[in-house]
Amino acid sequence: MDLSTTYMGMRLKNPIVPSASPLSEKISTIRQMEDAGAAAVVLYSLFEEQIEQEAAYISHYMEYGAESYAEALSYFPKPSEFRLGPEEYLEHIRKAKEAVDIPIIASLNGVSDGGWIDYSTLIQQAGADGLEINLYFLPTSPDVTCGQVEHVYLDVLANVKRHVSIPVAMKLSPYFSAFPHTAYLLDRAGADALVLFNRFYQPDLDIEELTVGPHLVLSNSNEMRLPLRWIAILYGRVGCSLAHTTGIHTPEDVLKAVMAGADVAQVCSALLKNGIGHITSLLDGITRWMEEHEYESIDEMKGSLSQRNVAEPTAFERANYMKTLHSYR
Repeated sequence: MDLSTTYMGMRLKNPIVPSASPLSEKISTIRQMEDAGAAAVVLYSLFEEQIEQEAAYISHYMEYGAESYAEALSYFPKPSEFRLGPEEYLEHIRKAKEAVDIPIIASLNGVSDGGWIDYSTLIQQAGADGLEINLYFLPTSPDVTCGQVEHVYLDVLANVKRHVSIPVAMKLSPYFSAFPHTAYLLDRAGADALVLFNRFYQPDLDIEELTVGPHLVLSNSNEMRLPLRWIAILYGRVGCSLAHTTGIHTPEDVLKAVMAGADVAQVCSALLKNGIGHITSLLDGITRWMEEHEYESIDEMKGSLSQRNVAEPTAFERANYMKTLHSYR
């Protein structure tokens, strides 16, 4: 049974890749992921704010005008609360590469086209096999156009690609007005992979304390349908790799992602809920299903249920909306 797949030009032993999460902040845990069967690991993100903080910028902006808002001083994490600082993050990459044989993919999380992207060079020098750019950019100003939002992503990608030779993945949000066009532009600009989708954690309101606060909710399998749809639509229309993230919990979820056209399925919430050993359970379940249905390889099924290959291509478009509404009785 051949579970291998190609992602960002790297041949991986299977499509299971733990995504960026606190699980990767310890070398011992990364070893456990490899032992459980993970094909690669995306490290916990290094944030733009951490790099700016090291240059002594963020402290000024955290304190400037703080007296105007009751919550302002305490809303941003304190420097000591970040998981890993810039220098520690680079050392973490080096140690991870020494500890395991699977690819290590670094993660940069930012919002601007600033000096933080220069850090990609240091990440490459530290030994990372790839880099995932996570632009957590939520435009809230009515003056920002959709074209300007696209150009933020394209400019960051172009700048990073100028600095590094390792493959670069773009982790995207689903909130583009013409997502296939955005994906096409990023593919042409040199993205080695598109990771669909970034989960924008929604704030919650405390109506007693009259405050706005963070609220983390882990994903479930139902949430995989949004990236599943767009991967199925993009398969064969872009040349870069496609990664499915969000909602991968069961072997069936992984198989659906692959059949839609994904090269890898990134897992996070499932490991936080069930432990790292869940990777082995996923791989065992995939293998059993493939044996029962007489598939010999992952490549054989990849994209078999994409829009270009499915019997009813309109199922991914408006027709599915109408059919779904009429299915509820």
